[in-house]
Amino acid sequence: MNRNVLLALLVLANVASALLIVRDRHEHRQAFVALTRLEKARDALNVEFGRLQLEQATWAESNRIDQVARQQLGMAFPRTEDVVVLRR
Repeated sequence: MNRNVLLALLVLANVASALLIVRDRHEHRQAFVALTRLEKARDALNVEFGRLQLEQATWAESNRIDQVARQQLGMAFPRTEDVVVLRR
């Protein structure tokens, strides 16, 4: 009888171990899916950030600013005779 109890305990320990392994693998798969989702979101944000940096560089380009100042604001460089140099 002692031998049967020991065998039953070993079988129970084996089943419990197998169930714990199944649970751990399931949690690992869920964590991997979450990681993959976050990596895709990171990559999308990096692409968007690069696009916005390019757009910002385009808007801040000196030729563009000069063009907008001349066309929309009617601005122009002062003539040489209109420039006054102050010295200390």
